[in-house]
Amino acid sequence: MTPVSSKLYADDVSLLMVLVDTNPYFWSSMKNTAFTFPKFISHVLAFLNSILLLNQMNQVVVIATGFNSCDYVFDSSTSSMQRAECLLEKLEDFVDKDESLSQEDSVDGVGFSLLSGSLSMALCYIQRVFRSGPLHPQPRILCLHGSPDGPGQYVAVMNSIFSAQHSMVPIDSCVIGSQHSAFLQQASYITGGVYLKPQVSDGLFQYLSTVFATDLHSRSFLQLPRPVGVDFRASCFCHKNTIDMGFICSVCLSIFCKHHKKCSTCGSNFGEARKQDPSASDQRRTSDGS
Repeated sequence: MTPVSSKLYADDVSLLMVLVDTNPYFWSSMKNTAFTFPKFISHVLAFLNSILLLNQMNQVVVIATGFNSCDYVFDSSTSSMQRAECLLEKLEDFVDKDESLSQEDSVDGVGFSLLSGSLSMALCYIQRVFRSGPLHPQPRILCLHGSPDGPGQYVAVMNSIFSAQHSMVPIDSCVIGSQHSAFLQQASYITGGVYLKPQVSDGLFQYLSTVFATDLHSRSFLQLPRPVGVDFRASCFCHKNTIDMGFICSVCLSIFCKHHKKCSTCGSNFGEARKQDPSASDQRRTSDGS
């Protein structure tokens, strides 16, 4: 999946939008393992440096995906400081701010990170690049995600996925949590990206450098990992639960796990017969009587 060639610097120049999961509840659950948040960031930093070394025209933008907020924490095109120092400083400030906001809420389990928000921010940045001039690098999005899917974000995430598909922007996914992400499976499948769940967390840099460091043009010559299966199940709009079968509004395509008399999204009434024209019914009654 390659954008129009007239808008590119070259085939091997990339704009990589990296979405980093900083959900404090998720990383707190990983403390019992050997793969902690600082170790994760060290792998990510090495990967980002390798991307920028592959081509001096490559651009990297990092978006932190927290529990309560999302923010840009690094942009290689504007940063004048050392890459590692700049990223670590802004990332530490963001994590502290996000944790302070999280203390006001009670969370069960590891919570959900704002994947929909970071995807939207990445797509907005890419659209600004598209409109900046006739030449720009090939954009792609890489999600480094560990938190479970937030059913309440289903509509927003799917809207972002279809927007990326329309803009011909692949969404790559690297899931570092204990379970697969149905959202990211669908995102990578629909947009033509790569979905990967590393078997060994300590080898994250090797996975990133061998699978996700290649530009879009070079991917056509490589045998990249393919997902064994994609979970296409949707989340209902009423309870935000993942369902196998449900009811769909024929007007706005909202999904419900149980039958409702009225669509809560668009207000359409379900199960009511269409009212007939009184004149037509009178004519039918007259003809039957004769």
